Amino acid sequence: MRQVLMIAALAAAFVNVTASSAVPAYVTSAVADKARPAEDVARDANRKPAEMIAFAGIKPGSVVVDLVPGKGYFTRIFAKAVGPKGHVYAYFPTELDSMLKGKPPSVTAVTNDTANYPNVSLVHAPLAKFLVPQRPDVVWTSQNYHDFHDSFFGPADLAVVNKAIYDALRPGGVYIVLDHAAEAGSGLRDTDTLHRIDPAAVKKEVMAAGFQFVGEDKILRNPSDPHTKNVFDASIRGKTDQFLYKFRKPLH
Repeated sequence: MRQVLMIAALAAAFVNVTASSAVPAYVTSAVADKARPAEDVARDANRKPAEMIAFAGIKPGSVVVDLVPGKGYFTRIFAKAVGPKGHVYAYFPTELDSMLKGKPPSVTAVTNDTANYPNVSLVHAPLAKFLVPQRPDVVWTSQNYHDFHDSFFGPADLAVVNKAIYDALRPGGVYIVLDHAAEAGSGLRDTDTLHRIDPAAVKKEVMAAGFQFVGEDKILRNPSDPHTKNVFDASIRGKTDQFLYKFRKPLH
């Protein structure tokens, strides 16, 4: 009995140490970056970027691709997390050019800010021909995967897209998909109407490209989300049930 209690105590201690060190100091520092816009900082409470970046395994020296970076919310944090020896590619697909109406992608506010983010580059290329100058350690896309299935993206052929990402990653590299969850079993039904996607559909498509499913970070899961409302609905916006999946390219 004493031996069992000692093992339990050691296990509890290990869990406590793991939990307390789950977010490395360099990630905390990256989120605390004073150059981040106030509107980004205001979203941190709901988005919990530090915990997600730690889950993704992004670290100093990493090469990261922020696929469809928007205004650069994550791009800025990635840049500080990977540090001067790492690099971040803000990948803006040309499929979205018609939405720009002649204006540059909004993420250029980050890529042009060489004083604060000298290690960030813009890649403006087709989604289906995904490729960056270096083999990335991490490809990250947040709240965009469902859009790839919609008409303004073509829709994209996800078998081609996911295989291109797989081929671009270094062996052992990871692919992170964060998105709004749709009803279980709904597949691709709600991608264009509610801007949601069935997590099972994502897992099936990504694994078909050769990726191994590593696990899920449930930090943004919200079981009270009815999954029937548009993610921009004021009653649910910023509080949707979101899944964060981690996939890995095998070493061999």
